[in-house]
Amino acid sequence: MMIDDDIQACIKVMNKGGLILYPTDTVWGIGCDATNEEAVAKIYQLKKREESKSMIILVANEEDILNYCDDAGPLIFDYIKGIQKPVTVIYKKAKNLAKNIINQDGSIAIRIAKDNFCQKLIGSFGKPIVSTSSNISGYPTPALFCDIDFEIKKGVDYIVQYRQDDLTPANPSSIISINDDGTIQIIRK
Repeated sequence: MMIDDDIQACIKVMNKGGLILYPTDTVWGIGCDATNEEAVAKIYQLKKREESKSMIILVANEEDILNYCDDAGPLIFDYIKGIQKPVTVIYKKAKNLAKNIINQDGSIAIRIAKDNFCQKLIGSFGKPIVSTSSNISGYPTPALFCDIDFEIKKGVDYIVQYRQDDLTPANPSSIISINDDGTIQIIRK
């Protein structure tokens, strides 16, 4: 199957409020339209995750971040550019997203996807995509597609074919936030 076929299938599923299982620039993720509250609720249910635990969204570029939060500043973009590992940033004042993806304090975790597949998927979809690890809450994050629990695979509407046979172990992204004084706080290395 070609990457473009996977992308078209993912878009079709997400436009109907469905869930996808897809490779990201870090680990395999469960995804959906980050602006669709019902779709986001399905992910919480599938993962058996409390809605108080927020999830990450992926965007295609820096400009997209401005559509989904009010506090993105140039300092954070300069910081991210200097790091090779994928970095998720917690931004305050989230907007234009499903209410149940936004943290109780009004923040949202956003990562600019650097992976070719994710870039094409997000660009073609035209909206941010949820990216949460493909595990049941409380269980370890699978490093490879073959390690993903059957319950997760059974619970999504489409599984991307691309990179299923990749045996390069993956790790979650780093997570940072910017304090009110402008200093950067590392939440997960």
